[in-house]
Amino acid sequence: MTLEQLRIFVAVAEREHVTRAARDLNLTQSATSAAVAALESRYATRLFDRVGRRIALTDAGRLFLIEARAVLARAASAELVLADLAGLRVGSLGLAASQTVGNYWLPKFIQAFRSAYPGISVSLVMGNTETVAALVRDGEANLGFVEGEVEEPSLSATTVAEDEMTLVAPADHPWSRHRAGSGLDLRSVSWVLREPGSGTRSILAGMLRGEGIAWSEIDADLVLPSNEAVRSAVEAGAGVTVISKLVVARALAAGTLVAVDYPLPRRRFFMLRHKDRYATAAESEFMRLIEKAA
Repeated sequence: MTLEQLRIFVAVAEREHVTRAARDLNLTQSATSAAVAALESRYATRLFDRVGRRIALTDAGRLFLIEARAVLARAASAELVLADLAGLRVGSLGLAASQTVGNYWLPKFIQAFRSAYPGISVSLVMGNTETVAALVRDGEANLGFVEGEVEEPSLSATTVAEDEMTLVAPADHPWSRHRAGSGLDLRSVSWVLREPGSGTRSILAGMLRGEGIAWSEIDADLVLPSNEAVRSAVEAGAGVTVISKLVVARALAAGTLVAVDYPLPRRRFFMLRHKDRYATAAESEFMRLIEKAA
């Protein structure tokens, strides 16, 4: 049994499809099938049931998948230790970030790190706050950066920056004429929102609680998957939104959006890491870079 065979088995098991696994691993379909067949033959155990064109894990396959993932995780940890011994000359760093942080705050730090350590490959996965926390918790990212509170006991959360939030409306919206937030009826307008689990959506939820308004009382039917989509929809007249000033700075300067004077708390950007996982040299150096700026 080899690590390559385990890697191929896990890929096929997760996709339940040989062709897709082969494509994602950059292997031929025949090589992928042969690796799985070799495992089954060597240990006289069927790992997959083949029904028509699809495959599914057998009971033995499901049990073996748990162990295979554990072995690959340990191998990856060993590789990280060896990379550390190379003194930041080689290695990798996996980052995850929610959209505001990943698009508008984090890139300058990634660029500074890459300039200092060109031998370290850096990858960045984007998602909402809940997704980022899950990636760090499950070991799929070394560090996570979010703008929402995270309740996950396995993770530590360090404040690294503050973010100014603003209530914005289109230039021709009734709220844009007086620009005074006091006394506004939050139920009287259409809202453009991010999906559940996003940090900006939680800010609106806090506003509603402060006004004694139930979520069901507002018009919040337009839900979009990115800050850029929300900003564009508001500029097009779809409604109003609460959003980071980092995202709408240019639109405010251009006059396509107007900031409504409504009292909003600053929110914090957090750096997440797993409390119990080994911190690689690359990870430690990136944390130092962030904490120095903070």
